[in-house]
Amino acid sequence: MTNPDRTTIETVLQQVHTADKSTSVAKLGSLDAFMVRDGVLHVAIATDRARAVDLQPLLPELERALMAAVPGCTGASVILTAHRPAPAPQPATPQAAGGHRPLNLGGAPKAPTGPLPPRVGVVIAVASGKGGVGKSTTAVNLAVGLGLEGLKVGLLDADIHGPSLPRMMGLKDQPEVADGHLIPPRKWGISAMSIGMLVDETEAMIWRGPMVMGAINQLLGDVEWGALDVLVVDMPPGTGDAQLTLAQKTALAGAIIVSTPQDIALLDARRGITMFGKMNVPVLGIVENMSYFCCPNCNHRTELFGHGGARAEAEKMGVPFLGEIPLLADIRASADEGAPIVIAAPDSPAGQAYRGLAHTVGATVRRVLEQKKNTR
Repeated sequence: MTNPDRTTIETVLQQVHTADKSTSVAKLGSLDAFMVRDGVLHVAIATDRARAVDLQPLLPELERALMAAVPGCTGASVILTAHRPAPAPQPATPQAAGGHRPLNLGGAPKAPTGPLPPRVGVVIAVASGKGGVGKSTTAVNLAVGLGLEGLKVGLLDADIHGPSLPRMMGLKDQPEVADGHLIPPRKWGISAMSIGMLVDETEAMIWRGPMVMGAINQLLGDVEWGALDVLVVDMPPGTGDAQLTLAQKTALAGAIIVSTPQDIALLDARRGITMFGKMNVPVLGIVENMSYFCCPNCNHRTELFGHGGARAEAEKMGVPFLGEIPLLADIRASADEGAPIVIAAPDSPAGQAYRGLAHTVGATVRRVLEQKKNTR
C-alpha cells in the first residue's frame, strides 16, 4: 500500500463532520500521530475530554473515510489521546553558575514535597536491577497508556548509555529550543525527551559517572515539560550513580520494578527494591515481563523463563504485584516501528496487559495528586 502523508490524513479529518454538519473532526481535535502496520492505518487524534464526547461517535465514519483515502489500506484504527494545552510562560528563576537552575537535595516521602520539575505533579521511576528485562518497553507503554487514561503525561529517558525512546516512539526530529529550554516533542498523546534526540543514533555514549549525572540534571532542569499530571522516568538499569542522582534531584512519588520470572533476574529486582527503600522512595509494585510465550499459530502457552517468580517475590518483599506481560513478537515489532503496542495492537494480550498496568498506576497517580491538593 501507499504510505500516506500528513496532509492526506488531515484532509480527511476536515471532511468528516458531525450529523448536523456544524463542525468537523479537524475542529474537535488535532492529528497527533499516525503509522501503517500490516496494511492497517493507525491514527491518534489529540483532544480534550469535553470534545471527546462529540468525537467518539464519528470514529467509525472517520475510519471508513481514511480507508477510502489511502490506496491499499486494509483497515483503519483511530484512537483519541489526551490533549495538553500550550504551557503558560514561566517566571524567570535564578540561575546557578554554568547556566543551570539550583536544585535542592532531599528524599522523597510518600506524599512528595521535595523538588519537582516546574508544573509537574508526580514523578514515577520505572526501574530494573539488570538490563534486558524489557524496562524501556514497559516505561514507554505505561506512559502512553497513562495518556490514554486521560492523564497529562511526560516520558523522560534517563538511560544515558542506551537511549531507546526515540526509536520506540518513532521520534526523529530534535527538540525545539525556546528561552534556553528544550521543548519536548509530543507523540501518541504524551511529551517525551531523551538524550538520544540530541546525538546520532549510532554514537556510543562513553561517559563517566559525573558526565552522566550532569546530563540527567539538564534533562530534569532544562526541559520545559509544561503542565503534567505525571512524569514517567525510564531509569538506567542497575543501582548506581544515575539512580542516586534522580532520587536526590527530584521527589519520586514511587518506583515500579520490572523483572523477568527467573531467579537471577529476581535477585537483581530485590536489590532495586532495597535501593529505593534506602532512599525513602515507595515501591509501587513489581511487573513480571516476558511472563509467558503464547504461540501465534496454535495459542499454546509456554513459560520460557518460568512463571510466577515476580508475584512470589512481591509477596516476600511486601510490595504490590502489578501484573504479567507476555513475551510476544508484536511487542518487539511495534517498538522497532515506532508505535507502542498499546497503540499498534490495543486489543492484543500485550496491549491489554499494558492498559491494565496503566489503569492501576493511573489510579495511584490520581490518589497522590488528590492528596497533594488536599494538603496545600
